[in-house]
This record gives sequence, C-alpha cells and structure tokens, in this order.
Amino acid sequence: MLASEMIVNHHEKAYALLQADAEKILKLIKVQMDNLTMPQCPLYEEVLDTQMFGLSREIDFAVRLGLIDAKDGKTILDQLERELSALHDASLKK
Repeated sequence: MLASEMIVNHHEKAYALLQADAEKILKLIKVQMDNLTMPQCPLYEEVLDTQMFGLSREIDFAVRLGLIDAKDGKTILDQLERELSALHDASLKK
C-alpha cells in the first residue's frame, strides 16, 4: 500500500467514525425525546450539550491530526444540528 493510499484510508476512516458518532447522538436524542423527556427539560439540554461538545472535541482532534479537513468537520456538526433541530420541531408539533 502506498503512503498516499494509507493517508486517504485514514481520512475516510476518521470521517466515517465521526459521522457514526454524530448518528449515535441523533439516535440518543431521538430516543430521549420519544420516551423520556421533553426538549425543554434541563436533562435533555445537558445531554445534548455534553454530546455535542464531545463530538466537537473529537472533530477538533481529527482536524489537528490532519485526518479530516476543518470544512468536513464543520459539515458534520452543521448536518447534525439541522437534523436535531428538525427532530425538536417535530416533537413540539406532537
């Protein structure tokens, strides 16, 4: 395997892992909203803030290592925030 292929493989793997972590957050919040608490609950907000902070730190670490571009990291966070916002809006309409 060439060094450039290894770099691409690491980039793809890092991006996929971060994307999977974003999906886990979305699923966690969806379960919490469906079964446990309402979005106005402090517990909901604390879980969401903690999870988002953790993901942002993971992304920052991957960017600093050169595993992903900062733009790609921002895309992951922006997409998750949009999905969470849509989920929140849908729960308020119930």
